[in-house]
Amino acid sequence: MTAPTSFQPVPGQDDLQQVARDLSFHPATNAAPKVLTREQVEHFNREGYILPLRIFTDAEVVGLRTYFDNLLAKYMSEGKDSYSISSAHLRHGRVWDVLTNPRIVAIVSDLIGPSAVAWGSHFFCKMPRDGKTVSWHQDASYWPLTPSKAVTVWLAIDDADRGNACMRYIPGTHVLGHLTYKLSENDPTNVLNQTVPDVEKYGAPVYVELKAGEASLHSDLLLHGSEANDSDRRRCGLTLRYTSGDVRAYMGWHDKGVVVAGDPPPHWGNRARPEEE
Repeated sequence: MTAPTSFQPVPGQDDLQQVARDLSFHPATNAAPKVLTREQVEHFNREGYILPLRIFTDAEVVGLRTYFDNLLAKYMSEGKDSYSISSAHLRHGRVWDVLTNPRIVAIVSDLIGPSAVAWGSHFFCKMPRDGKTVSWHQDASYWPLTPSKAVTVWLAIDDADRGNACMRYIPGTHVLGHLTYKLSENDPTNVLNQTVPDVEKYGAPVYVELKAGEASLHSDLLLHGSEANDSDRRRCGLTLRYTSGDVRAYMGWHDKGVVVAGDPPPHWGNRARPEEE
């Protein structure tokens, strides 16, 4: 079963430039978080990320990995690649369940407030020796959302470390606004079509090493990326995207929404759980 969609999956740069977006960091203002500590909230505001956070037990993540293994095999049998499972919560009930998991929603709500919309789910799976990098980029640069208040939860399906090309963050870059990038759409070794150059001037990277079942959180304006996986181990993560209910989505992206906390905002959709697992 294919879920109906009305959104533009990958907005073009010309289209995005027509949207008046506020691409400035809006810090969390929660003085009494329920799950995170005040120090973690302050770290997010200052550095742009939090890690690591244990979400699922070892037994739970084994079940989730088995599910993903089967889903990946299905997609690849259809001629797709390991990066193709995007907006998965619109088609797959099991992914919808993870996106709306109360443990994750409670953590995210400590940063974005009592009104929360989940809108994105994408498996980033680097197969052994796949040779592809994810260039330095800011998530918000790709998204027709305003103001810039989205938080990404990167959930490790496999162990992720420097050996199999875990993510890297440049701390503090989330407060620099929308950074200049160059197009890299003709580079077959790059998963993305934008690359922010000369990131060394912003400081040294932090390697986001996670055990399966752990997660990191980062601001949609934080510079991040990953190197090519030259190891014999797979490195899969599920990115889960959330934003506060006051954020506006354009180009039909409101249709991706699932309200996970607070009253449903009238300008967001509220997708029901898909029947297909």
